Amino acid sequence: MTCSMRRLLPLMALTTLFTSSIHATRVMTIVNRCPTSINLFINGQAQGTLNQDGGSTSRTYDDNFSGLIYSTANGGQSNGAQSTRAGFYGQTDYYYIVKDPNHLNVGISIVPRILLLSATGNICAPTTCDSTGCPTAYTDAPTSFPSPSGSTAPPPPLFSCPGTDVGYTITFCPEKTLPPAGFTTIHPNSQGNKCLDVRGAIFSDGTVVQIYDCNGTAAQRWVTTKGGAPTRVQLAGTNFCLDAGSNSPNSGSTTKIRPCVDNSPAQTWVVNGGMIKLSSKNQCVDLTDGKSQNGNRIQTWTCQNPGAPNQSWGECSSHIPERR
Repeated sequence: MTCSMRRLLPLMALTTLFTSSIHATRVMTIVNRCPTSINLFINGQAQGTLNQDGGSTSRTYDDNFSGLIYSTANGGQSNGAQSTRAGFYGQTDYYYIVKDPNHLNVGISIVPRILLLSATGNICAPTTCDSTGCPTAYTDAPTSFPSPSGSTAPPPPLFSCPGTDVGYTITFCPEKTLPPAGFTTIHPNSQGNKCLDVRGAIFSDGTVVQIYDCNGTAAQRWVTTKGGAPTRVQLAGTNFCLDAGSNSPNSGSTTKIRPCVDNSPAQTWVVNGGMIKLSSKNQCVDLTDGKSQNGNRIQTWTCQNPGAPNQSWGECSSHIPERR
């Protein structure tokens, strides 16, 4: 696929982003270190595309700028859902990161552009979120903020860099990879162009798992351990796992994604010999009625002989290389 750098769109409705009285400026330099081009959004407004591996843009705002900067790459949504976001509250010089607790579309970092020797504690300190477990990030965008306390920094995940004309560098994929670096796609062995897919790319509890044309999106990226050992079948970069629908499913139970639970009987599978079988029961991942049309749900069914067309699955491994 050829990636191209499109001219960034002009900001729309600037009055919704900052006050009209400009006394001091705040320069935001936004850098993309991901191994793919990404779409940029600021406060819900599309800002065009940043080229892969170093594409950047700078925006100048009033010191009172408040809002969220994020990307729709790797399953993020244009309204900010399922996206890691860099947040700013200029009235008190606060900055912070918001992550989706169930899906990390891209890592992100915020670095104030001041001399490092000026940083004390959390005052003007850099902050990064590059995994679903990063501790210094909100799971929901805050709607209110504490009053500033002189030179004392607020507790994480809130950070502060007091002063006028303080700029920031916001970096997508600071580790140069989309999380995670390795994953597989799972497809019926008889049809390599069809993939196990999360319906609608809706990463939430109970979304149905279906068959769909392979398209390389985050809804089709899975992480498994092969070779006969019990394993999760986990949606890459999220805290969701392939779930049989109950701890003791019967034939015909619809598979879904649910938050991963250690040792859950509904989420512990053995992936071996082309079959995906529950470790606790003789139920296998099954292509309902053997039909491969887009949208056909995936179910569990009594395991048949190895090689049975409805229950024979293949994996294609992918790796997102680190770019230097």
